[in-house]
Amino acid sequence: MSESPKPLRKVDRLTAFFDAFELEVSLDPTPISDGRARLFVIGEAGGPVEAIVLHPRADRVPEPSALMTAAVDFEGAHNPLMNALPDQLLVGINDIPTLRDIAAAFMAEALESRCGRSAALNRLCEVIVLLILRSAIDRGATEPGLLAGLSHPSLHRALVAMHDAPARAWNSDDLAAAAGMSRSHFMALFRDVVGTTPQAYLTGWRLILARRKLAKGAKVKAVARQVGFGSAAAFSRAFFRKFGDWPSVPS
Repeated sequence: MSESPKPLRKVDRLTAFFDAFELEVSLDPTPISDGRARLFVIGEAGGPVEAIVLHPRADRVPEPSALMTAAVDFEGAHNPLMNALPDQLLVGINDIPTLRDIAAAFMAEALESRCGRSAALNRLCEVIVLLILRSAIDRGATEPGLLAGLSHPSLHRALVAMHDAPARAWNSDDLAAAAGMSRSHFMALFRDVVGTTPQAYLTGWRLILARRKLAKGAKVKAVARQVGFGSAAAFSRAFFRKFGDWPSVPS
């Protein structure tokens, strides 16, 4: 009698992004686009919150019924997940069970000048953005890209493997196994859904992490090793191809 296949372990598709990129929020931002996302708390004046709207690229007109507007810096210029999102994400307050209480707490902190207000706003906003991103992944995407890959029932496992262990010497067979597919099927499907090859995506992810480490003062040789490059020279060449300049530590 054959054994039934073991259920696949759930994997975390979002923590790597919150570990890699810092999120900060500020209230009452200027109306012009400044590269930061905009978070709108929607509802009638004096009434309860009805919805949360996130404009990842801050290039849309303000929401007319917003009770509050916040600028959210989640390193959008460098964060591939923010870049993969559609122009607008709207989540009804009743669509996610925990969102109502979190949004109410966010509004309460925003309207009062209490000790730790800035820290509270950052943490509450981080949870709100996380819930919105969960919703976006659940909805999926119609165009190839990272969001479509994270939404895919199998491919997301290979993406999470790369996100969680970028320094590992991943090959196509390893990644196909992580996704539970044959190598040929995995390679074709990954390109169709994500829009690039697994190795090209992995290299891009490594370089994004590397640039953040360099910005914080890490040495080039150490960063090259930490993100999975065989040598500093190979790392430097790949960095130049992607970003147009050579890796260096800020003075």
